Amino acid sequence: MSEYPDAAGLAALSICEALLLAMNDLQIMPEHEIAGILRDAATSHENAVGTESKVATHKAAAALINQIIANGNSVRRS
Repeated sequence: MSEYPDAAGLAALSICEALLLAMNDLQIMPEHEIAGILRDAATSHENAVGTESKVATHKAAAALINQIIANGNSVRRS
């Protein structure tokens, strides 16, 4: 895995997105609840503390989550 250090994060993101989509499709969770989960996750990353490097990583994660909220998911592309 060290050859592809970002692979685990990308896989986790895709799996989580697919699970959220499935929960919505199966009417287990409404879309507004899913959006709330994503907003909560983004807020957690936006408020993270630590070294400059760690904070930058968290800010990048928050930006990615906010992009998903704004533009839809990356699992289903038309």
